[in-house]
Amino acid sequence: MTAEQNQLFSKIRIVLVETSHPGNIGAAARAMKNMGLARLYLVNPVNFPHEKALFRAASARDVVENAVVCTDLSEAIGPCQLVLGTSARQRRIPWPLVTPKQAAQQVTAQGDVEGDIAIVFGRESKGLKNEELQQCQLHLNIPTSDEYSSLNLAMAVQVVGYEIFCAAVDQPPAPAWDQPPATNAELEHFFEHLEDTLAVVGFHDPENPRQLMTRLRRLFLRIAPDHMEISILRGFLKAVNDLKNKGANI
Repeated sequence: MTAEQNQLFSKIRIVLVETSHPGNIGAAARAMKNMGLARLYLVNPVNFPHEKALFRAASARDVVENAVVCTDLSEAIGPCQLVLGTSARQRRIPWPLVTPKQAAQQVTAQGDVEGDIAIVFGRESKGLKNEELQQCQLHLNIPTSDEYSSLNLAMAVQVVGYEIFCAAVDQPPAPAWDQPPATNAELEHFFEHLEDTLAVVGFHDPENPRQLMTRLRRLFLRIAPDHMEISILRGFLKAVNDLKNKGANI
């Protein structure tokens, strides 16, 4: 791979959430290494470390041995500036949905951005929870036959890794941008600030939320604000709160 491709691949985190079988961790690590990926993050794995993970990894033992174990998803994706969550179906409130090929284009377009990229895979039995998917800017779905749509974890990692590998070969350099994208942690702090402010001014009732914050979360994740834009928005929210604290009728 070229230096630019190596730089891109070094920023990609494959995040596995609550994997139940250690052999699946090893198989996923092997799929990663086939496609030039090395950064494995495990969120609350059920049984890890385990010799089965190393055995199934074969020549990708180093990927397993260097895996980062996290207590929750926020820890695994907090510093990332692009997060894609795999989902087998659309939810009640639709989210921007991409195929592996489209996801690969999004990932490779981040080549000149300093921050990390996370691709999140859910539990073998039930995937990612709604609240976990809502932390992702994009949802990634692998199209399959209607007759049998189930993919095992390593297969899913392989498909996504393959598309990224192929897209990285011919990807032109991304246009320059004056600010880095906001990180996942910055976005989560903004959403907390936004919800608190909307409640303070009486626009949002936490006891009867009516999907308001879910829809606002989808809006802001869809437009992918950068670091400075999030700072401006939080400055605006602070000004609103300051006025309310002074007794202004907002």
